[in-house]
Amino acid sequence: MDKTIKIVLMADDDEDDTFLVQRAFAETGIPVELRFVPSGEDLLNYLFRCGKYKDPSLFPHPSLVFLDLNMPGKGGYEALAEIKADPTVKNIPIVVYTTSSNEMDIRRCYELGANSYVVKPDNFHALVDVLNTTAKYWLENVEPVCYDPLDRS
Repeated sequence: MDKTIKIVLMADDDEDDTFLVQRAFAETGIPVELRFVPSGEDLLNYLFRCGKYKDPSLFPHPSLVFLDLNMPGKGGYEALAEIKADPTVKNIPIVVYTTSSNEMDIRRCYELGANSYVVKPDNFHALVDVLNTTAKYWLENVEPVCYDPLDRS
């Protein structure tokens, strides 16, 4: 098992949710570097290295993305569609992490290429369990397909 610290990027505009995710990840003990962006637009800029996210040494591609669906401006659906349509980033696992348990939302996300769909738990203990299970699966058990045309190493 690879013991290097993995980058987990979360796109969510709710500061309370991001705070709880930080606390919950600390509880799991999984060695990750959490990074946050507040919108789908910022997520795309980070992944495509645009604007303030241009420097790959400061903003390396994450090993896993948690994506909220409901954000102002460019939301989760639009961001997911653009990510999965681009060969340079489509292999980064995207876990939709949202409050919706609506079957149509779930179906749409999988049709757009989401790798997992997780409904935000309603208590902290359940959040720790969900993040522990999800992160361990994607960061410790799945071998990623890496393709970064900007990475010349």
